[in-house]
Amino acid sequence: MNNTTKIMMASTLVMSVLATGCQTMTDITTPAVQPVTAETLEANNWRLIDAKLNNGDLVEALFFDPSRPLTLDFMTVEDRSMMNLMNTCNNMSAGYSVADGEVELSAIRSTRMACPEHLAKFDSAAATTVQGKYSFGKNSDNNPVLIVTNDNQTAHFKAVPKTKTP
Repeated sequence: MNNTTKIMMASTLVMSVLATGCQTMTDITTPAVQPVTAETLEANNWRLIDAKLNNGDLVEALFFDPSRPLTLDFMTVEDRSMMNLMNTCNNMSAGYSVADGEVELSAIRSTRMACPEHLAKFDSAAATTVQGKYSFGKNSDNNPVLIVTNDNQTAHFKAVPKTKTP
């Protein structure tokens, strides 16, 4: 192998390692920066960017299709505060309330369609992921991140502007 080939192969290897590293979650650099309120929850949709078990393992059932991440949509409809879980196989939602910065969810309601196994696992993992203590942080780009922590895992959701309907 000549030197040019060796340099090109080494460059390719370095670039692949760097590109792989760039696909990881954006760092959460600051703790809670604002209280959790219905207004802050409803200001954006919240797209899942990371969910790890306490042992550091990824909650794999939530990441089988990167083009359809779990997304939370908080809204108030006719004086009822609701959270919809988007991109699930079944339609899933729960009522919610916020008191003293603590989010309280009602039981999650879901349709009962027969879903392929990987989608059923996604739905189950999604229902588990949204149960816990809610807090806000900021990522390294100073954008808001919703953090949901429970006894088994921690999930991070990035803010995604809601699309306006005409």
